[in-house]
Amino acid sequence: MADKVTADMTIYDVLCLAPGNEKVQQVFFDMGMHCLGCPISRGETVREAAAVHGNDVDELVEKLNAVID
Repeated sequence: MADKVTADMTIYDVLCLAPGNEKVQQVFFDMGMHCLGCPISRGETVREAAAVHGNDVDELVEKLNAVID
């Protein structure tokens, strides 16, 4: 698994990259993505989730990487 979040990772992969990191979860929540535990999160990419929720994928990836470092 990568050390950095990419747009093509699934939401589940991002959560596994930093298990227990509440800041990662908060980034998703702050951008209107509240279904981190739903089954779709295991197959939906960061890019797809950003598009569905009307968010800029590059901004989302940048924010996620900032809290994982």
